[in-house]
Amino acid sequence: MRIVIAGGHGQIALRLERLLAARGDEAVGIIRNPQQSQDLADAGAEPVVLDLESATVEQTAQVLRGADAAVFAAGAGPNSGTARKDTVDRDAAVLFADAAEAAGVRRYLVVSSMGADPDHPGDEVFDVYLRAKGAADAAVRSRTALDWTILRPGMLTNDAGTGQVLLAASTGRGPIPRDDVAATLLELLDTPATAGLTLEAISGNVPVTVAVKDVAGN
Repeated sequence: MRIVIAGGHGQIALRLERLLAARGDEAVGIIRNPQQSQDLADAGAEPVVLDLESATVEQTAQVLRGADAAVFAAGAGPNSGTARKDTVDRDAAVLFADAAEAAGVRRYLVVSSMGADPDHPGDEVFDVYLRAKGAADAAVRSRTALDWTILRPGMLTNDAGTGQVLLAASTGRGPIPRDDVAATLLELLDTPATAGLTLEAISGNVPVTVAVKDVAGN
């Protein structure tokens, strides 16, 4: 498979790229900063420099053409202000979905956030972030030309992955290693029957492969 990942230098994206490369798939990571190219190459991914805050739909679609799936894993980051929550976490996600449609890439995965809600109240930066992610999720879910799956992990940690998760429409709050989020994304890519699902994920006691099959109805 050829998988194009927006936010290709993110911590989850780099893990997913390593997993894809390890099994012989072609991972393409979109990055804004060309200085990050070597990190992607070291992970086995092809770096593509493109700023999703200023790129057009057509420019982005050119990167996506011929891909088997698109993964939106970009984020403005914890140190960014409220404006970039809208330009990256919301607008870039919508742009990437537009580009996937234009390129004819149906399979579309989103790394969202637990609590994402376009109507989330509050004025703190994290409130704005949850609204932006919620608005992006809503925009993706409205599309019939995409076979989308939205994954909303709990509190992300850098602990070693266990390979076991709790994956459901609603899990309650809890932590999850980034390793296990990446492993879950890989399994979702392999399971087209998860299209149309919005899923929460935290650490649990079910192997990732089994958890994904369960939610897919297999």
